[in-house]
Amino acid sequence: MLKTNLATRPFYNERAVQFVLGILAVLVLAVSAFNAFELIRLTESQRTLGSHAVDAEREATRLRSEAATIRGQINAKELEVVANAAREANSIIDQRAFSWSDLFDELEHTLPDDVRITAVDPALSPQGEFVVNIAVQARRSEDLDAFIEALEKTGSFRDVITPAEETNEQGLLVAVVRGIYVRTGGTRG
Repeated sequence: MLKTNLATRPFYNERAVQFVLGILAVLVLAVSAFNAFELIRLTESQRTLGSHAVDAEREATRLRSEAATIRGQINAKELEVVANAAREANSIIDQRAFSWSDLFDELEHTLPDDVRITAVDPALSPQGEFVVNIAVQARRSEDLDAFIEALEKTGSFRDVITPAEETNEQGLLVAVVRGIYVRTGGTRG
């Protein structure tokens, strides 16, 4: 058996190479066509968005000028009067929404045996919070401290302090307990 190649040129499989080059050419043409299509689509989209942006900018300029005109027509004194009236109305609404039954329910559940409430005075602070002043009488300062701790544990009161306390002629501790009342339940009136 003879293993020598007697051909004048070596054998190359040109069809396989041409097939691979043909597939690559088709692939390049497909990618180029896709890129051209996307370029056209994105250019059109950019034109549309550009015109929308110009329209939006024109509308914003018009609205800014209208707002400046309206602001120029507003009388600062009248605006202050209206704002004060709104604050006063909101204050009245908040006071009407105050639930005495919820407050007394909280106080009843937290009051120790040796503490007696003599007066309750809720007021609305400028920040819109209910500050409750509770005048109490207690036999000992420990009883008063227990009442304050019980109020804070409910979650309905915070920043509870005793700004004033003294002992009366009967030997009872008379104090004012002040705290911010956070209404947790609904209003029952």
